Amino acid sequence: MSSNLRQEYPDYFLDIYGQVDFVPVRGVGSRLYDANDKEIIDFAGGIAVNALGHAHPKMIEALTTQAQKLWHVSNIMVNQPAVELGKALVNASDFDKVFICNSGTEAVEAGLKLARRYGLVNFGAHKHKIVSFKNSFHGRTLFAVSTGGQSKYSADFAPLPTGIVHGEFNDSTSAEELIDENTAVVIVEVIQAEGGIIQASTEFLLKLRELCDKHQAILMFDEVQTGIGRTGKLFAYQHYPIQADLISIAKALGGGFPIGAILVKEQFSSGFAIGSHGTTFGGNPLACAVALSVFNIINTSEVLTGVTQREQLFREQLNLLNQKLNLFDEIRGQGLLIGAALKPQYHGRAREIMNLGFTHGVALLNASPNVIRFTPSLIIPEEDIMLGMNRFKTTLHKFSAE
Repeated sequence: MSSNLRQEYPDYFLDIYGQVDFVPVRGVGSRLYDANDKEIIDFAGGIAVNALGHAHPKMIEALTTQAQKLWHVSNIMVNQPAVELGKALVNASDFDKVFICNSGTEAVEAGLKLARRYGLVNFGAHKHKIVSFKNSFHGRTLFAVSTGGQSKYSADFAPLPTGIVHGEFNDSTSAEELIDENTAVVIVEVIQAEGGIIQASTEFLLKLRELCDKHQAILMFDEVQTGIGRTGKLFAYQHYPIQADLISIAKALGGGFPIGAILVKEQFSSGFAIGSHGTTFGGNPLACAVALSVFNIINTSEVLTGVTQREQLFREQLNLLNQKLNLFDEIRGQGLLIGAALKPQYHGRAREIMNLGFTHGVALLNASPNVIRFTPSLIIPEEDIMLGMNRFKTTLHKFSAE
């Protein structure tokens, strides 16, 4: 059955993704299985989405319970799961208001639209500039790829939206040259995930905060991949002595159910007014019920401390592998967002290693062509980490022998 599905797929779907041959039909915890019961250890986690693994019983309970009550109503009505999720997010963060949508890209777009409208209403039409950074990734819609700092995602879709500039990441001088009185918002990833698992320095983020305060611009952190426990804190910005005015979140928030959100300070919440933005499905009861169940599990000291402990095990095992094979320049990242950066002689071959991993029973990701990315479940058992690492070792030996 799996092979038939893989063969049928291109007959009906646009050729966009370049899938591997493995076709999962079920998942339990951090393990995936195909129709022939072949097992894969999941170090990819649906690209940092399956924060509690597959088929977590609390998520199943939340979904099935809510499914018997209310699936969808329009946003001219309030629903209980949305209110409960919104309260939980606000109470656990440094923000005052929330907007719930369906994905990370939608969250980014909502934040950028809010910032531009805030600038227009409070300062005038000149205050519309968006400052982003090279190598960044903020989603796949036209506005999002234009804001992102990787031309490979945007160049083919010109003409692009205007009023967006890109500075050098982790370069305070570059930021100073771009951020001015015309800037509505500065958007930055605390860790550039898609760009190669590159962390922002404290000095850089402090400079962005200083410049935004000076020029009355909104500072927005894109935490779509780093938020909701991925780095060992609820939000990655909490590792720094700094607060943003607005953040975007998604991925782990729903644990596999599509949902995203922005959180914003009260001061800037007037950037939206009735009718200025909206979404048909955002905040629907099913998504919010599942997300609340995920959030209540992750937002505990047990899980967040466990992320840091698991990170150390991953690092230890990756360093041991590298001592023997000498493939990586650096093991970097934070929490369970880990990157193994290939040495220059292996640049461009990260996806090759990813594909080999599936052959040998471990699901991997790449982050840029030069970095192997690990984004497993935040509660992956030690047994699965060790088994997956053994399979990754086999993968790397095969890669080295070719």
